[in-house]
Amino acid sequence: MLCGLGGFSLLLGLASREQRLQRWTRPLSGLVWAALLALGLGFLFTGGVVSAWDQVSFFLFVIFTVYAMLPLGMRDAAAAGLASSLSHLLVLGLYLGLQPDSQPALLPQLAANAVLFLCGNVAGAYHKALMERALRATFREALSSLHSRRRLDTEKKHQEHLLLSILPAYLAREMKAEIMARLQAGQGSRPESTNNFHSLYVKRHQGVSVLYADIVGFTRLASECSPKELVLMLNELFGKFDQIAKEHECMRIKILGDCYYCVSGLPLSLPDHAINCVRMGLDMCRAIRKLRAATGVDINMRVGVHSGSVLCGVIGLQKWQYDVWSHDVTLANHMEASGVPGRVHITGATLALLAGAYAVEDAAMEHGDPYLRELGEPTYLVIDPRAEEEDEKGTAGRLLSSLEGPKMRPSLLMTRYLESWGAAKPFAHLSHVESPVSTSTPLPEKALSSFSPQWSLDRSRTPRGLDDELDTGDAKFFQVIEQLNSQKQWKQSEDFNPLTLYFREKEMEKEYRLSALPAFKYYAACTFLVFFSNFIIQMLVTNRPPALTITYSITFLLFFLLLFVCFSEHLTKCVLKGPKMLHWLPTLSVLVATRPGLRVALGTATILLVFSMAITSLVFLPAASNCPFRAPNVSFTASNLSWELPGSLPLISVPYSVHCCVLGFLSCSLFLHMSFELKLLLLLLWLAACCSLFLHSHAWLSDCLIARLYLGALDSRPGVLKEPKLMGAIFFFIFFFTLLVLARQNEYYCRLDFLWKKKLRQEQEETETMENLTRLLLENVLPAHVAPQFIGQNRRNEDLYHQSYECVCVLFASVPDFKEFYSESSINHEGLECLRLLNEIIADFDELLSKPKFSGVEKIKTICSTYMAATGLNATSGQDAQQDAEQSCSHLGTMVEFAVALGSKLDVINKHSFNNFRLRVGLNHGPVVAGVIGAQKPQYDIWGNTVNVASRMESTGVLGKIQVTEETARALQSLGYTCYSRGIIKVKGKGQLCTYFLNTDLTRTGPPSATLG
Repeated sequence: MLCGLGGFSLLLGLASREQRLQRWTRPLSGLVWAALLALGLGFLFTGGVVSAWDQVSFFLFVIFTVYAMLPLGMRDAAAAGLASSLSHLLVLGLYLGLQPDSQPALLPQLAANAVLFLCGNVAGAYHKALMERALRATFREALSSLHSRRRLDTEKKHQEHLLLSILPAYLAREMKAEIMARLQAGQGSRPESTNNFHSLYVKRHQGVSVLYADIVGFTRLASECSPKELVLMLNELFGKFDQIAKEHECMRIKILGDCYYCVSGLPLSLPDHAINCVRMGLDMCRAIRKLRAATGVDINMRVGVHSGSVLCGVIGLQKWQYDVWSHDVTLANHMEASGVPGRVHITGATLALLAGAYAVEDAAMEHGDPYLRELGEPTYLVIDPRAEEEDEKGTAGRLLSSLEGPKMRPSLLMTRYLESWGAAKPFAHLSHVESPVSTSTPLPEKALSSFSPQWSLDRSRTPRGLDDELDTGDAKFFQVIEQLNSQKQWKQSEDFNPLTLYFREKEMEKEYRLSALPAFKYYAACTFLVFFSNFIIQMLVTNRPPALTITYSITFLLFFLLLFVCFSEHLTKCVLKGPKMLHWLPTLSVLVATRPGLRVALGTATILLVFSMAITSLVFLPAASNCPFRAPNVSFTASNLSWELPGSLPLISVPYSVHCCVLGFLSCSLFLHMSFELKLLLLLLWLAACCSLFLHSHAWLSDCLIARLYLGALDSRPGVLKEPKLMGAIFFFIFFFTLLVLARQNEYYCRLDFLWKKKLRQEQEETETMENLTRLLLENVLPAHVAPQFIGQNRRNEDLYHQSYECVCVLFASVPDFKEFYSESSINHEGLECLRLLNEIIADFDELLSKPKFSGVEKIKTICSTYMAATGLNATSGQDAQQDAEQSCSHLGTMVEFAVALGSKLDVINKHSFNNFRLRVGLNHGPVVAGVIGAQKPQYDIWGNTVNVASRMESTGVLGKIQVTEETARALQSLGYTCYSRGIIKVKGKGQLCTYFLNTDLTRTGPPSATLG
């Protein structure tokens, strides 16, 4: 026994050093169990007469400890528990079976022991199974929460990239807050404000320089390109320009066809903004010269720069594009338009800021722009100091064109050369998403076995290298593992109070206590098993008096009623077929699971019922000390005396009452989710009641039993190990403290499980919100049918996105009067209030896009006060070729109705703003190429002759009219619209064209009209 005790202490000390002995926990646990078993077997034969009830509580403690405290798998724990039970039964059965028949019947006592051990095994296995299940569920939820957190981080990064690809950081934060508010308030709704205006995200910046650049000769070159070549060419060109802009601290604002413009001095002021823009313009011209020299393609660069102040920001509700407005921006635009190919054209304001950094020459004004002539200010051309050096080296650069030029089309030759620039693809930052931690079944099993051996998981199955499967750098994952360590309950935590384990947030504590508990019925069922075991034990060791039988019958009825109420939800069909008076039971079952007050009351009543029935047999024993075996005339030879007290139960019921009380302690641990303070109260109450009974009021029964065992030997007393009342009190305290530790650990893990579930729900909701925000942002940059190409599992970034369409209707709608309306003065905050009105106009136009009948209309961009949109872009490639002309161009009618709706919206705005703005609209239809270009600020756009002509239809149009080409007029006539000829007009770049006005006063007339005229 001493060897076992010493070995147990040594093993306990070794097991506490879990850091070094993680691989040896299973054999160490087996040795601890063996040491405890050896102690128990030693206690059986130490201190006096061996009896059948000796050390039953100790073996019950060993059995429960194997399941609840040692880190063994379920199979090992069950094997150890059954081995402990059988060792006690077999040893005592064989030893006492060979003794003279001086003790009461052995078989009923062994049967009672077997019932006790069976109940201990079942209760221990039940506790272990539920805790392992709860722990694994907590771990999986922790991993899911980690997964959600990583997805959330990824979504946040995506949003930052997406927002910063559209807007500067300062503006992105402000607009993101409003989008989040809109998502929380409801999709698409706009938060209420104190006025009737839409939010305006525009600010004024002074001390900036604006650069406009246009590729001369690109329109002719683009007409020879395939869709893929065109998109690749534009992406490479503008990607190169973006790199140059980044080098010179310029911010690209927008791409308009083959026009590129940027600003230096935004969003942060820069003292050398003018020099930055001039350097960038020179580098752009230099890049195009190298391209021309290498390929022989006749293209050039025309650059205009002006310095001043701008209003910058975003207007409208959809397809945001950061833009700048001011008279200075208009001047910079005209500087580019009137410039010289291959040169940088600057104003006097820019020249003054250069401070002699570059030599300049006067620009010839005889062919200048009317806008510039009206201003009457001199302009200048910057002299590139490196131009002469490049001319000397130019012959070497012509090698590619001389070798391959005759064999290739110019567009293909240029595309090949541009690929060497290696511009990044749009949304390349979305292609590599961090792989979240897997939450598959094998991972939690392996990972769960790697933390503290506080719970009985088979450590021998721990993988040799968990690091081989998990990212060792993932600190968050190991924080999850560490938090599941039961020792964490005693450490400082952001979530728990280390002393009470209460949540620090009162709302969370309240939510935890009010949470539903569907498993309550299983707690009640297992408690009934303890009660039933007590009943069998008392029936075996007593003479079954009628009063005891009646008491148990009443208690059985109460238990069956409780179980029926708890499980009636699963018996709904049977209950509903029964009497109507029982139809309320399923509802009551739900209330038990969801109402904490009712649940606590029933749980407490159930435990108290088990407590009371565990000591019921003592009620039928006399309370006064009247032991006949202490009489002086009783001789040790009177061995045939009865073990029963006169008129009461047998004395052997006393030690078994102690064992039943120990089972009563176990019944408290079966309610896993019962609060720690309530368990503490019940355990204290039961400890006080048991100690009071067996050490005070009924202590004489233990003495009487000892007197009967040692009959006639008055000077012989048993040791402490054989004293029923003392050993009973010791085991009461052992089980009290053991179950108290388990109750606290249960409380910690229950609260941890609730915390992870709550975090998981919150993170899933936040992730869903972030995903919706990412989707909204992406769809605000790209059309809905294009956005899936750049995000999620459908991501395809191997090639640039491009698509050709055979029949697309393009609309340009402008408010020309706004240019005259716009002014910059202190009264209108230097033009800010004018832009507020423009924002209202564009926002109202955007609101039309949300109407179902305009779902096929795709907004492309806004250019100052010009609104560009298209229909027919959601058709798949090649689809139009399979349809006849009427079907393929049926969306033209939608665009006409949209144009009319734009005019109606503008009329409403005029009424409220006391203005007289009129819309000028140009329509054209035909083939276009669509694509996404630009890595720094990806932009969806459409190109082609159709787009150019549509723009000319607007710029050469008449206020209040919709001007269309002859081909578009014929297509609209086939759809029932009426057009009348305007005549022949001169269109820049197209020569003389016959155009038509759409009769917007008439709706569709049914059959087509006979003529256009």
